Amino acid sequence: MGVKNLWDILESCKKTLPLHYLQNQRVCVDLSCWMVQLQNVNRSHCPMKDKLYLKGLFHRLRALISLNCSLIFVTDGSIPAIKLSTYRRRLYSGIEIENQAAQNGTNSQKLSSLRRNMGSEFSCMIKEAKSLGLALGIPCLDGIEEAEAQCALLNLESLCDGCFSSDSDIFLFGARTVYRDICLGEGGHVICYEMDDIEQKLGFGRNSLISLALFLGSDYSQGVHGLGPETACQIIKSVGDNDILQKIASEGLSFTRKKKNSMKQGRVKCNDKATTLCHEVNMNGGNKNSQGDNQSLQVVEAYMKPKCYSADSDVVHRVLVQHPFQHQLLQLICAQFFEWPPEKTDEYILPKIAERDLRRFANLRSTSSQLGVNIPLKQVPVKCPVSAIIKRRKVHGRECFEVSWEEFVGIKTSVVSADLIESACPEKIREFDDRRALEKKNHRKSRPKKSEKNCSVAEIDLKLQDLLLDIELGCKSSPIASRKVISDKMTIATEVNFINQDPPVILESEGNADSEAAMSCIQIGATALKHEVIDLSSPSPQVHSQNISRFTQMNGQDISVIDLSDSEAERSPEHARKARELRLFLASIRDDIH
Repeated sequence: MGVKNLWDILESCKKTLPLHYLQNQRVCVDLSCWMVQLQNVNRSHCPMKDKLYLKGLFHRLRALISLNCSLIFVTDGSIPAIKLSTYRRRLYSGIEIENQAAQNGTNSQKLSSLRRNMGSEFSCMIKEAKSLGLALGIPCLDGIEEAEAQCALLNLESLCDGCFSSDSDIFLFGARTVYRDICLGEGGHVICYEMDDIEQKLGFGRNSLISLALFLGSDYSQGVHGLGPETACQIIKSVGDNDILQKIASEGLSFTRKKKNSMKQGRVKCNDKATTLCHEVNMNGGNKNSQGDNQSLQVVEAYMKPKCYSADSDVVHRVLVQHPFQHQLLQLICAQFFEWPPEKTDEYILPKIAERDLRRFANLRSTSSQLGVNIPLKQVPVKCPVSAIIKRRKVHGRECFEVSWEEFVGIKTSVVSADLIESACPEKIREFDDRRALEKKNHRKSRPKKSEKNCSVAEIDLKLQDLLLDIELGCKSSPIASRKVISDKMTIATEVNFINQDPPVILESEGNADSEAAMSCIQIGATALKHEVIDLSSPSPQVHSQNISRFTQMNGQDISVIDLSDSEAERSPEHARKARELRLFLASIRDDIH
């Protein structure tokens, strides 16, 4: 619980930070607080046997592992003697137990700490969490008494960058940075409180917060009856952080009533007998040397000097050492608790482990660069986990890369943010860009130039029009010349056939005996690529009949025209077939061009 209403008092100092803020940090975790949070979330949804609280812990850990956030679990030890009454009050209820708790509270100085029940359901949950953390390479420090006190000591001694705890009294033990809650998923964040902000915005130091525990109540004290948060804060501010504990030590809690009355009635004269009397009386009506004031001193002592492992102890040194990830042990634990096959466990955790290793590599290069040592990638003593970049990706609007990993990572490919690759191995990005540029260049070379192809097609289109006209007009004077013209034009047909990569097609056309000779040239031209040499020296076929018509051009000259419109009776079947083939062939060439 911590101090009553303290989180409300500190509300103005609350900060919501992105989850990425924890990158490359070392953070202590009050494990009991985390398990209580996870248990409360899942208790209403399923029974304890489903272990959703442990799955929630697993996903919380893998998210922090990917950020290279080094975690240290800290568990509670024995229950402090001064907290026994509060502990029993939470476990039991009833007038008899309340009276017993009150009696134990008055004699707490005679009691010793109480060892916790390690066989309880909650203790078993803690054991499961510790085993899961051990497999993931997360050490655990079993505290002497309060876990939040041990976390605060490590933070105060700068052995960790912050503490995860929902107990507000962690500030009273000396913590400087506290993360109260964590949210995963898209837009993940942590709720953070900094002691520097509390001192600047509220004017409360550690002494003031301990005084609030005495005034409002905490795990160690019941507080002053009738004193609310606002009044308590005003009293502390009126005295000051440096003097408040000394004031309590010398006068007890009796001065709080005097301050409360003075704030209600206005300024009270110093020679007022009522003030002097109130100064001598505490909240219960006794004098300042009563047992209540002695208990207040014990509370101050418990917060200022908690029982913890010192910063230079061997126990602390062991947990600060980097611990390895135990792959097979994790597979066994997930199979036991969640009934996951090894493949599913690997799918969840291995990409996060790979990303953590890459962040460590990036941190190494960044530290070297800050020291003025810029080592090329291939000369870095630690091998880069990334083998190569496969392609660019975009995940939730963020620029990413799909990368292939080295064999020692344990996975083949995964998606990593572009910022991480840029900080860890920018050389890999340049290699990827160069490779892509070379591939595009080679691809362009393998394709024909579009401009040349268009030009050839346009020219061939014009030549085909000439070819059709020449076939229809023919050469009256010399059948050999006619064959020569058609043979030259057929070179165009072979060019079109080559460009379109179509096999030679035998087509049908209509015409006279000269068109039959033209058909011979077409067949020769269609196979010109295969035989390369076309023999045009053979005599032309004998012309049986030609019907000549005449027409006059614009300049008045007469031109001989071969009439291709002979009746079916004047043509042989072979002649008609070849004529149809010619026309279809020329029509197909025109279609392919357009």
